[in-house]
Amino acid sequence: MAWKTLDDMELAGKVVLVRVDINVPVENGVVTDATRIERIVPTISDILQKGGKPVLMAHFGRPKGQVVPEMSLKVVLPALEEALGRDVSFAEDCIGLPAKKAVAALGQGDVLLLENTRFHAGEEKNEPMLAASLAALGDVYVNDAFSAAHRAHASTEGIAHLLPAAAGRLMEVELKALESALGEPQRPVVAVVGGAKVSTKLELLGNLVTKVDHLVIGGGMANTFLAAQGIDVGKSLAEHDMTDTAKAIMEKAHTANCAILLPSDVVVAREFKAGADNETVAADACPADAMILDAGPETVARIEAVFEECRTLIWNGPLGAFEIPPFDTATNAAAKKAAELTAAGELITVAGGGDTVAALNTAGAADAFSYISTAGGAFLEWMEGKTLPGVAALED
Repeated sequence: MAWKTLDDMELAGKVVLVRVDINVPVENGVVTDATRIERIVPTISDILQKGGKPVLMAHFGRPKGQVVPEMSLKVVLPALEEALGRDVSFAEDCIGLPAKKAVAALGQGDVLLLENTRFHAGEEKNEPMLAASLAALGDVYVNDAFSAAHRAHASTEGIAHLLPAAAGRLMEVELKALESALGEPQRPVVAVVGGAKVSTKLELLGNLVTKVDHLVIGGGMANTFLAAQGIDVGKSLAEHDMTDTAKAIMEKAHTANCAILLPSDVVVAREFKAGADNETVAADACPADAMILDAGPETVARIEAVFEECRTLIWNGPLGAFEIPPFDTATNAAAKKAAELTAAGELITVAGGGDTVAALNTAGAADAFSYISTAGGAFLEWMEGKTLPGVAALED
């Protein structure tokens, strides 16, 4: 690994500036999902154990460089204290006198949360002045926010060049999981890519066909690929203006010896609603007045067979309209098969993306996966083969 971890750092008596992602959902002033907060606990605990004083930096919402009281990080304090099992002090700003005073008051075993970094316009502009003001507060920088690593901001990229820098435990786990999936994976590798539109995942598909042995395409995207083969997809969601692009991806896959798996049978319905009357037909037999809403049982069996012959699986996006039963059948079945193979030690499974996490949770398969990334944009950009500024800065 080209970057340092907490194991490489001497932290005793030092102020450790930790960039975390605690941009969590809040309703009526209460955190409704504390997953992101819970995931940073190992990093903070390790810093405390090594005698360091953790000072947390984070963004919250999109205040666009203005102080927006309802986007104050103060709202996450109770959930943060509960997760850590200790009091956390709060600074009314992330730089300047309020921050300096709060840092100076830190005793051994104390934790401090700074106010929303995005209250300063210099954060998203990665202004050197803001990065320097943040760096002046501490001795060591730790980035534990992989989900914000695709942004070159003052608190994710700029500051990393000004202090001794390392990856936190969550960042470390995430990078190792992604390296095992795409960097130097156990082969054969299969990727499942689903979702509504080819246009949003063009770079992803283009990169994956050169890296994986099998590519399973599902959801509305699959309809576009079927249409590219001259198949009438009826009233299905499809991007007919993207058929030439789909053909180009299939040609690139053929050249790279990547086998693309498209639905051979599909579940169709006349209306898009839970429990709608539906039937299973061959992929090239979708009635003109119907829409494809899921992959059929024959396709699921083919996907499961590919999973059985592979050693690594990367998953992003559902196979059908998973949010409305019974069109979640293919996604659930494939997810359960992947979970079963993972539990048996036969498959390494890495998944990410909002819809993906929701779909795997619905299928009851998430806990068995080797790693599930809660990072949306950063996970996708990594899979697209892009350099993430927040990660690259740690390598310097």
